[in-house]
Amino acid sequence: MTAPKPVVLAVIDGLTPAAFESADLPTLRYLAEHGEYRRASSVFPSLTPVCLSSIATGAYPDGHHIPHLVWWHRGEHRLVEYGSSFAAARAVGIARSLRDTIVDLNAQHLSKEIRTVYETLEDDGLTTAAVNITCYRGRNRHLPIIPGAPAVYGPKRFFFYSLYESDRTGAPLAVRNRALGSIDAYAAAVGRWLVTRDGFDLLVYYLPDYDFASHAAGPDAAPDALARSDAAIAALLDAAGGPDAFLERYAIVVCSDHGQSRVTEVARLESGDDLVTASNRAAMIYTDDPRRAAVRLDAEPSAGIVVFLENGELVARRSGDEDLALLDEVPDGRVRAAAALANPNAGEVLVSAAPGWEFVDLAGRHHLGGGSHGSLETADSEVPMLTVGLGPPPASITGIAPLAIEHLTRP
Repeated sequence: MTAPKPVVLAVIDGLTPAAFESADLPTLRYLAEHGEYRRASSVFPSLTPVCLSSIATGAYPDGHHIPHLVWWHRGEHRLVEYGSSFAAARAVGIARSLRDTIVDLNAQHLSKEIRTVYETLEDDGLTTAAVNITCYRGRNRHLPIIPGAPAVYGPKRFFFYSLYESDRTGAPLAVRNRALGSIDAYAAAVGRWLVTRDGFDLLVYYLPDYDFASHAAGPDAAPDALARSDAAIAALLDAAGGPDAFLERYAIVVCSDHGQSRVTEVARLESGDDLVTASNRAAMIYTDDPRRAAVRLDAEPSAGIVVFLENGELVARRSGDEDLALLDEVPDGRVRAAAALANPNAGEVLVSAAPGWEFVDLAGRHHLGGGSHGSLETADSEVPMLTVGLGPPPASITGIAPLAIEHLTRP
């Protein structure tokens, strides 16, 4: 029986379905002509650490336990900040924020009760590779390039922003000029090296520069950055000998982790004496009285759908209207809201920003005039999902890991 083709998972951070569908770019167009496409849903909050953890594990937030960009660690009585902004990281301590983001998200915060796609496949004797994705937990110990940084455990082939590199590839420094796409260029160099060596059964190929540009310019308004992402995927096809040769050798998924919304208003969300952790277009309230905290937000214009549990039952409010049907207005609203609230690290009340609004972070930073994400709303929560050689694309980003595992381990 013929062995299954290795799988490439290319994640273009922040890419909306509209931008994908309207893009006249050679690589994305070629793959779309040879594959199957749909609009799929993200998770809630639709923020990168949460979404990438769902992609890497196949779990919703109640399963993987990563709740937000910023959250209260009940066990350690402190804030965890994964880098909402440099100023927000500085507010909690740069060293602490870097360790949380780079190391402890995987080593401590990610649930030990589930396996990542890297762990599952390598336990089955396969080789996995990851480039730049922040959820990378695996079985192989990797030392840093910079002395003094901690060792981490990732897939066999592991490349993380020039800080951890399992192999010498000759790739340029990742962070030399992000505004001009240096991180995606680094990924392209590593990706070429891996493809020319058939160095993996699964490659998770994360391209974050489009999201960086979209935060500044707004959703669907960063065509130059998207062209660079297209070129980074083209580098893989070229390394295989061209597009046709690539598809003879590999199956591929192209998707995003979340969408984006344009920001026209900003607010600092407050809730009496309760602790509020907010960033981008989602917030959490840690409180001993969820209903009281939710009702306080009835007149708050920045608050869209507000969800909490009461006697174990899901409750949804918006502007004083209390009706679970509010969650039927957004993609997979009931499933996503319930899973987010069941995360043991989440606040008791979760707030999805109203359209156009963004919540400022710990340091008051925001993306006014640009793009943001995190809410339950469709613009933040729909992603493009394209598969080639893998059958129908999954309806949620949580379906990507199971799809790859089933393909690679089938008898």
